[in-house]
Amino acid sequence: MEERAGARRRPPMAVPPLLLFLLLLSSFSSCAAAASGAPVGEDYVRPPAAARRCGLHHRKALLSLFPWSKKKDSSSASDPQQVHISLAGEKHMRVTFVTDDNSVPSVVDYGTEAGTYTSTSQGESTSYSYLMYSSGKIHHVVIGPLNDNTVYYYRCGGHGPEFQFKTPPSQFPLSLAVVGDLGQTSWTTSTLNHIKQCAHDMLLLPGDLSYADYMQHLWDSFGTLVEPLASTRPWMVTEGNHEKERIPFFKSGFQSYNARWKMPYEESESTSNLYYSFEVAGVHAIMLGSYTDYDESSDQYAWLKADLAKVDRKRTPWLIVLLHAPWYNSNWAHQGEGDSMMAAMEPLLYAAHVDMVIAGHVHAYERAERVYKGGLDPCGAVHITIGDGGNREGLAHRYRNPKPAWSVFREASFGHGELKIVNATHAHWTWHRNDDEEPVRTDDVWITSLAGSGCIQDGSHEYRKILMCP
Repeated sequence: MEERAGARRRPPMAVPPLLLFLLLLSSFSSCAAAASGAPVGEDYVRPPAAARRCGLHHRKALLSLFPWSKKKDSSSASDPQQVHISLAGEKHMRVTFVTDDNSVPSVVDYGTEAGTYTSTSQGESTSYSYLMYSSGKIHHVVIGPLNDNTVYYYRCGGHGPEFQFKTPPSQFPLSLAVVGDLGQTSWTTSTLNHIKQCAHDMLLLPGDLSYADYMQHLWDSFGTLVEPLASTRPWMVTEGNHEKERIPFFKSGFQSYNARWKMPYEESESTSNLYYSFEVAGVHAIMLGSYTDYDESSDQYAWLKADLAKVDRKRTPWLIVLLHAPWYNSNWAHQGEGDSMMAAMEPLLYAAHVDMVIAGHVHAYERAERVYKGGLDPCGAVHITIGDGGNREGLAHRYRNPKPAWSVFREASFGHGELKIVNATHAHWTWHRNDDEEPVRTDDVWITSLAGSGCIQDGSHEYRKILMCP
């Protein structure tokens, strides 16, 4: 069960020595695996400098584990930190920021001219305690209605620096940056720099954000790391296993994630921040939770079924799904971890003619053909695994052979994806290998929406009843 972001604080607790030892041991071993010099991918061999870079950065990360209190990087306790934005329903944006000063109001002033704020919105705030850590005041402010494809200037908390963002367009073309399993290494920084170079309207992240793993100040450093991008374009995220941070008898899961990264779950009639949907331009996007109940008796299953039944493919011809644990994976890492979720939910996605399913978790890249029930199917979804943003655990080098018939391209390298949806029928997907300081386009393919195919007409009666039945 998840704990709501506004739950009553518990008093700080001492760190269990065994837990701390295991965390440190895990941290040391993860980078050692990345630096082992194992061959990377099927054909591509990454330069050996990557291992040295990972080792240096990881040693610095370990030195930063203490003290457990958050770092005060701002010049004033009342200055906004860790600013990021996300969609919050039609023509609205949620602005999230953190302050060390609890007296700062949860307000955002905004307008379409620099330094001139014609509108003000008030929001809500929360905070949480986790073992010996206490968060700052976390503000969530929804602003709008906003014009499409427009630059807005804004400030948080009634003063401080000015930020700006651009709202997504209301129609095609639409450009989406996609990255998973991000973390906070030098590879992460390089990946973010590459994403900055590509013109995008929004970023999608299918889980594993900060890799804080109980060390709560790393949530603060992650917020600071991504602010230059996340404050200018909406970031739409879902949870991964590294967001759990559950301690039996002490802490329920996802407390930090839910407090810091509030998504439009209420706006999409979900009861949990762990799964929700949104629409942008002509795309209906569904963010599923791999680490909350998903069987046929679960709230998530019932919500997904209702959400899919409401999709209008004339208004949103593209239907995409993001989740963390991949359903189609030919890497040896995390084999079978998505099977039970796939068994429960894949028939729903097939019935709704989902175009793409994008996952993370496996620290490598893989693209599959349209597939359903383990076999090639022209009416199935294109599956992509992109858990290669730059995390501290390194890459998943080993693939299973022979390669499955559905697997088109696979490579164990850090990188990011770009999905450019050109019109109602065609989109261009590219994956860019993070080769030191240069983004290298390594995989690209044109994808045709199922809304423009015969799949919907041919299977409408047989499969739509799956969505409509009680």
